[in-house]
Amino acid sequence: MTAAAATDAAAVTSGLPSLDYILDGGFANNRCHLIEGEPGSGKTTLAMQFLIAGRQRGEKCLYITISESPFELRQVAASHGLSLDGIELFECIPPELSLDPEQYQSVVHASELELGESVRSIMAVVTAHQPTLVVLDSLSEVRLLAHGALRYRRQVLALKHFFFQQGCTVLLLDDLTVREDDLTLHSIAHGVVRLEQLAMEYGAERRRLRIFKMRGRAFHGGYHDFIIAPGGLSVFPRLISSISEDRPDVDRPVSTGIAALDTLTGGGLDMGTTTLIQGASGAGKSTLALQCIRERLERGEKALFVSFEESLRNFRRRAAGVGMAVDDHLDSGALTFVEIDPAETSAGKISDMVRRSIDHGTCSVILDSLSGYRHALRDETYLLLHMHELLTYLNNKGVLTIVVLGQSGVIGESESPFDMSYLADAVLLVRYFEAAGEMRCAVSVIKKRTGSHERIMRELFFDGHGVQVGPRLVGFEDILSSRPVYVGSAALLGPRDGALAA
Repeated sequence: MTAAAATDAAAVTSGLPSLDYILDGGFANNRCHLIEGEPGSGKTTLAMQFLIAGRQRGEKCLYITISESPFELRQVAASHGLSLDGIELFECIPPELSLDPEQYQSVVHASELELGESVRSIMAVVTAHQPTLVVLDSLSEVRLLAHGALRYRRQVLALKHFFFQQGCTVLLLDDLTVREDDLTLHSIAHGVVRLEQLAMEYGAERRRLRIFKMRGRAFHGGYHDFIIAPGGLSVFPRLISSISEDRPDVDRPVSTGIAALDTLTGGGLDMGTTTLIQGASGAGKSTLALQCIRERLERGEKALFVSFEESLRNFRRRAAGVGMAVDDHLDSGALTFVEIDPAETSAGKISDMVRRSIDHGTCSVILDSLSGYRHALRDETYLLLHMHELLTYLNNKGVLTIVVLGQSGVIGESESPFDMSYLADAVLLVRYFEAAGEMRCAVSVIKKRTGSHERIMRELFFDGHGVQVGPRLVGFEDILSSRPVYVGSAALLGPRDGALAA
């Protein structure tokens, strides 16, 4: 095999490691790729990052612009903290659009321009500069000049063969201004990447990309979220859990730090499993979740607390109110608290954040709560699919995962907004109950896949020393309802004085 044949269609980085992962290595060397999306979807920024990465490797890069001036391109790059220095910028302006007074017209229409002259200008600048990486922005202008689908396709084919002869790796940008023939280029291009921008009914827009094709590559299909931020595009690959992945040795149970709670759960919680803590608002679900990883934090193990409903300030105050000194863990980096605004983020970004945390040694994750998490996704079905992938990934990594889910309603019947108990390995139910003229809380385990557990209820209360779990409570009525009533011995109940709200 010759050297040229060995490098033909080899992977060329896109400038974004996460996109390279999705593309199974990057774009194909000496091939034309179509980057399509509506105006504002991020095509130009992606193209700039592609050329900047090439410039850093010492490649000769050329940006051919028909729709924007070099000055505008430099401004766009500067807004992201990027520089186009060392990249040749060529503005393809037909003579009819030049500022030469002898050729000035008061009214100019695109239909009056000659496509052949524009194509020859593109070929001339490529021949003169001999670049290895080329961006052509945009094909929409070429389509308008072609006056028909047949001539447009022939001109693009001519450009494709020309770039191949010149040994160029090319990104062709298209803003989808004409939808009727939006598949015309799909059969011509070696790879097709579409960028989309979705307007939500409330909150920031969501962006996603999809690889329509990439010949000869086992790329990762489906939609992948991305954002445009200072520095350019940040792509968050769709989380794909591998069932066959080798799992670490995680058979040992993890103590919750409370003997009665360990007894209730059959020895504690198991690593590599997901525990769902479900209950009404104010019953102490979040505090109980934090208690379950308290001993691990005190041993110096890393944990991630993802909150959709609580600020860091309130988190510190709540933990201090029940005797949990989280400040030291936060300051040391053992505990990472991330506050998420569901209206401003996406599921892909959250998954990427969790995955990066696991890569840095996190072994416990708390998601508080799914009631807020679901607002970052489009619908309930998508939420359950996403949670299946995320929880399977965490389980395969041997992570102890705790998911909090609030129920609607405090007084009367309480219902969950959706059922995800089938995704959890263990389910802890926190409920209010009436006893001796007071409203109290009880905790029970209704499911544990990895072992046995108690099938009774224990009182759950909170004081200045932390989370307290009482002895077995016998004497409940309506134990399967959302509001059981205790008619047993009052001597088994916890102290009336000194109890704090969770």
